[in-house]
Amino acid sequence: MTAPVYLGDEVSAAGFRLAGARVRVPQRGDETVALAAARAEAPLVLVAATVAARMVEGELRAALSALAPLVLIVPDIDGGTPVPDLARRLRTLLGLEE
Repeated sequence: MTAPVYLGDEVSAAGFRLAGARVRVPQRGDETVALAAARAEAPLVLVAATVAARMVEGELRAALSALAPLVLIVPDIDGGTPVPDLARRLRTLLGLEE
């Protein structure tokens, strides 16, 4: 099995590398291309919230919705970009919350 891929900032990438992930630090404007490449080579892709915020929305949504590989948005080291609250969004869509 291949290792997961992390797309994010250099500092967080160092930690993920120590945990065994392959890491990519995409340049501004190359985020969507980096996501496509990571999806082609890994069973799990972890995307920092800041990188996800700079991606083409339709491409990111398609990656998050796909069954494989699993794509997850993870918090940034500084917490500057919030991670989407999926549970709240689902409750809203189901009419349990406004």
